[in-house]
Amino acid sequence: MEHRVRVLITGLNGFAGSHLADFLLTQPDIKVFGAGVGPTDNIAHLNGRATFVQADLTKLDVTAALLEESQPERVYHLAGQAFAPISWQDPWGTIEINLRAQVNVLNTLARMKSRARVLVIGSIDQYGRVDAQNLPVKETALFNPDSPYAVSKIAQDFLGLQYFLSDQLHVVRVRPSNHIGPRQNEQFVTSNFAKQIAEIEAGEREPVLYVGNLTAERDFTDVRDMVHAYYLALERGVAGEVYNIGSERTVSIKHVLDLMLKQSRVPIRVEQDPARFRPSDTPIIYCDASKFRTQTGWQTTIPLGTSLHDILDYWRTKVSK
Repeated sequence: MEHRVRVLITGLNGFAGSHLADFLLTQPDIKVFGAGVGPTDNIAHLNGRATFVQADLTKLDVTAALLEESQPERVYHLAGQAFAPISWQDPWGTIEINLRAQVNVLNTLARMKSRARVLVIGSIDQYGRVDAQNLPVKETALFNPDSPYAVSKIAQDFLGLQYFLSDQLHVVRVRPSNHIGPRQNEQFVTSNFAKQIAEIEAGEREPVLYVGNLTAERDFTDVRDMVHAYYLALERGVAGEVYNIGSERTVSIKHVLDLMLKQSRVPIRVEQDPARFRPSDTPIIYCDASKFRTQTGWQTTIPLGTSLHDILDYWRTKVSK
């Protein structure tokens, strides 16, 4: 019988985790295991093609049992608190969840003397406020984190490096840019715009779309391109190395909003809501992903307009149910 590579995705039922499962299940000879907490709406379409268990990875015994049972050869560690604004409201909650879960995963794998390849997910937010002359940001840039979330991702990044150096775990670290697509939580900007538009079209709210800071410029990558990059990071990336991943282009939030409003089926007025502004908001950030592209051959394939169209259609379907 042909060998099937055993893959574990933590946070399988989350946004990126569900899309990673979609991608991996198109590859031959892969068996997908997943773990996470909370709703499983994002993976209902998998119809049992992946094995999923509810598991709180901040508990060491739960993590150890999961890894002993799944015996993974690839670990994509996507579980965690991923929304930066929450980290200002509850700094320790974000730091505790993101660090404790990853420590439990890496420590257990080290004790098992596992030879699994492990992907540790950082963030472009680690770089924080970067001077314009240092953009696009390279992996060698200094960190200037401007949120507790960013600090938690720096710690996750360095924990991955530490376990590579001290325990010889096959850890590859990535720092992805903002990724967007269907199934993303409504807290995130493109999903938030799309949900408001879908509710307005359905007559569920007044034709007013509320926004925060529209001047910020970000590097948006479709989640379906991003999870392909995650796959390549473990198949072709070098253990111990760190890679930026992103479109290497920047667009303003206002431009994103304008593109989405053009797709609206009804006229909509835009109003700024002071409550939607962040305590700190990096004006512009985008990455240099040339190191990753050279190593893996990865490139983006899905245009921004397609991503936004698919996000809006997702929310139209969700609102109509």
